[in-house]
Amino acid sequence: MRVAGLTKSYVGPQGPLPVLRGVDLALTAGESLALMGESGSGKSTLLHLVAGLDHADDGAIHVDDIEVTKLDDEGRAALRRKTLGVVFQQFNLVPSLTIGDNLALQARLAGRFDMGWRDELAQRLGLSGLLDRYPEQLSGGQQQRVAVGRALAPRPRLLLADEPTGNLDEATGDAVLDLLLELSATAGAAVLMVTHSARLAARLDRRAMLSAGRLVAP
Repeated sequence: MRVAGLTKSYVGPQGPLPVLRGVDLALTAGESLALMGESGSGKSTLLHLVAGLDHADDGAIHVDDIEVTKLDDEGRAALRRKTLGVVFQQFNLVPSLTIGDNLALQARLAGRFDMGWRDELAQRLGLSGLLDRYPEQLSGGQQQRVAVGRALAPRPRLLLADEPTGNLDEATGDAVLDLLLELSATAGAAVLMVTHSARLAARLDRRAMLSAGRLVAP
């Protein structure tokens, strides 16, 4: 992943409000990077732009050989299906689907469903005995593990995680992060994770700090 000269503003009551001011960032295959910064520094905005969930004002985003900033809505949706895995703080599971079907959903949409890999994910995430249950029957930690497995089931090139342990207690959050990093490595995915926690950030290969929309030394 490469981000170059990325800028983004939103319209506020007093006019344009700059959120990102020329961000440059690179992440190599298999590498994990923690994106840190105070609330409002632009962390989630950057993640959403890489995911194609919002439009940049200027600059370029490349994921492999795909220039995300030149894609139309259909192209960005295809990118999220086939190339990216996304894990949010909210679990965003489909309540009407079983855990097994939630785990398989992203891979089926990408046309890359592999029952063996799904079962391996379920086993390593401690979900093998829960595949016939529904999200409401699981704890928060279990639901977040399902969200991690769903994102990794298509074997994405890049996993984007926005405060993935923010709704969990420390011990459960540590366990989820362990699994996220271990399984991302197995799937061959790079990881870009937004976090407020210096303790969790230290677990990743590198750290980057956003301040007032610019990258500064962590």
